[in-house]
Amino acid sequence: MPRALPARRVARHHLVLHRRPYRPGRAGTQTLRTSDLVLALLGVVLLGGFALLAAHSLTLGAWG
Repeated sequence: MPRALPARRVARHHLVLHRRPYRPGRAGTQTLRTSDLVLALLGVVLLGGFALLAAHSLTLGAWG
């Protein structure tokens, strides 16, 4: 005779927001994560700062 309830139940202590599973083969745009955007902006700022530092040092080297 089968049991009416399973032997082991899943404990649900808190509510969980369910997300759609990621499907790499599915057509459409991928979602952009905030961390990716922050890292990209940080990279652009650092590269710009290095470029300004190099330009500044080159101009001072030419005049000094």
